[in-house]
Amino acid sequence: MSHSRRNTPIVGFTTCRSERDDKKCWHKRWRTCERIKLASASSEALDDHQTLIVNQVSNVCSMGKDGRQYWSVKSRMDTAVFMANRKGRNDAERAALKLRMLRKWMSK
Repeated sequence: MSHSRRNTPIVGFTTCRSERDDKKCWHKRWRTCERIKLASASSEALDDHQTLIVNQVSNVCSMGKDGRQYWSVKSRMDTAVFMANRKGRNDAERAALKLRMLRKWMSK
């Protein structure tokens, strides 16, 4: 997929590149809590066992990405024009920068 394209332009608020480490810590904590509950439960209580909910183990807001937002085409165009005008020295360079930014933001 050399030309994969983002179908839904929803992006995360982030200061980090990935939430991989946060998700690994969360999943490890969740598995540990589940293992402890299952080990301490009696055989009669196993039938009534309810798994933990995500919010009981961790807080999504404390992870690297705070949330997601729809980024409309008009907003992307405005941002690309603004940034290209700040960085570009002539009209050809501004047009190339704008096109490059739009292509980058549409990719996955």
